Amino acid sequence: MDKLKRVLSGRDAEEPSGLAEVIEASSLSWGTRVKGFVACFAIGCLCSILGSCLLWIPKKGLVLFAVFYTLGNIASLGSTMFLMGPVKQLKKMFEPTRLIATIVMLLCLILTLCSAFWWRKAGLALLFCILQFFAMAWYSISFIPYAR
Repeated sequence: MDKLKRVLSGRDAEEPSGLAEVIEASSLSWGTRVKGFVACFAIGCLCSILGSCLLWIPKKGLVLFAVFYTLGNIASLGSTMFLMGPVKQLKKMFEPTRLIATIVMLLCLILTLCSAFWWRKAGLALLFCILQFFAMAWYSISFIPYAR
């Protein structure tokens, strides 16, 4: 019946691909997108603040700071996927104008976690957290026209 409706309404007579059906079925309303953005961004901010508070715990504080700060940045980055959609966000992230900023930001996220868990170097984790902050700022600025 749906196929007949598409043909009679003049829409594409071909059967949509499986990916198109998934994208169409999983689209969110604007209100739901904004709520998802706010919730995910708030969780990201909360994780970053919690990480800053955990920094002062003896011995494990710096590792906890690196982990929570990185999780906060990942959640904040994920929050924008609610507004744009994941596919469009990933396409924009890897456009030539912001490719270097994206790679540096993702590399800093990974290196922060590596220095905290595998290398167990507190100073290196702190350095990568600082670099992560600047990389995230550079990446965010790349979305503002003529800001760089």
